[in-house]
Amino acid sequence: MAAKDGKRAKAAKPRTSDTKAGVKGRRAKAGVDRQHLTSPDGRESFGHVPPTTHEWISFEDPDELRTWVFDVTFLLSNWHCIYGRGCQGVLTGPAPELVQGCCSYGAHFTDGGDVTRVRAAARTLTPDDWQYAAAGRRGVVHREADGTRTTRLVDDACIFLNRPGFPGGPGCALHRAALARGQEPMDLKPDVCWQLPLRREDTVGADGRVTSTITQWNREHWGEGGEEFHWWCTEAPEAFTSSQCVYQTMRPELTAMVGAGIYSQLSVYLEARLSSGIPLPHPVVRAGR
Repeated sequence: MAAKDGKRAKAAKPRTSDTKAGVKGRRAKAGVDRQHLTSPDGRESFGHVPPTTHEWISFEDPDELRTWVFDVTFLLSNWHCIYGRGCQGVLTGPAPELVQGCCSYGAHFTDGGDVTRVRAAARTLTPDDWQYAAAGRRGVVHREADGTRTTRLVDDACIFLNRPGFPGGPGCALHRAALARGQEPMDLKPDVCWQLPLRREDTVGADGRVTSTITQWNREHWGEGGEEFHWWCTEAPEAFTSSQCVYQTMRPELTAMVGAGIYSQLSVYLEARLSSGIPLPHPVVRAGR
């Protein structure tokens, strides 16, 4: 049973993009647990498919030896971040009153450039931006025994997280400062923070061709600790309530992850997919019907 007081799960960390390590996923039994899918207005039938089915598209990069693969179902879904508006957080029990979102654990840095950018951004924050500015002056990076670097934790959450009661309101100090300056939050925040819940995985074939896959973050991508989360947003129906699609609301993030040219090709396809027929609803949305 999940802890009512929202205890911390085991230290969760995002898996790397190197899929040679594998992903510990849930395996469905072959030939069972299928559903017949029909669009809400009855116009389109998707046949009998497993409940977790997603549509995908792939195309070649015109400028390099790379194949792009995109999760059409998630990108055309109406997912949006509901931080502070129903988000239950990622502890072992529901804890919306803490308003921690997915900031209960230190953000894992992707590389040295990520660390340098966040350290530089932290130096620009004022006490009006950041509840823990004084503590942050003593450093914002924690190094684990294996060399992994994360943002420091203070009072059981990320040092950049402003808590309820802070005059500026709860939420990421870096995010708040970026918006106040007219910048994109990705200019200041750690990579994993601004990308969520998008996930990019790059694999290299024997011929040197790179396959880059853009999909949603699932709880298993956090490793063993993710299985202890009481709640995760890409599994929650209440997060699939935006009036726009993910590829529209997360255009800046997608563009940063794949480049403007690839985003343009992707968006042309997705717009055509919307106009040509009803796309396959996201599994979370289907389950609620």
